[in-house]
Amino acid sequence: MHVSEFQKMMYRIYFQRDSQRGIEGTYNWLKEEVEELGEALKANDKKALENEFADVVAWLASLANIASIDLEKAAFNKYAHTCPKCKHSPCQCVLI
Repeated sequence: MHVSEFQKMMYRIYFQRDSQRGIEGTYNWLKEEVEELGEALKANDKKALENEFADVVAWLASLANIASIDLEKAAFNKYAHTCPKCKHSPCQCVLI
């Protein structure tokens, strides 16, 4: 499945509810899911990690839907084959 297909699926399932919640409410849900992902990373629980990564992607797609952003197009335009900062692949930016 491509990112665009996943985003369309999230649209079909959740757009009505997400659009009622609005951008701010949906963004807050995304933040909660990222925090839960952080907790799963600390616990090093493979099943929890899979679930939390899936939740983060789902909420990101939902937020993109409300904002009328094609997530796959946006990501590819920014990260097409090279690092957007140093323009190399693999990235040669200095680690921070």
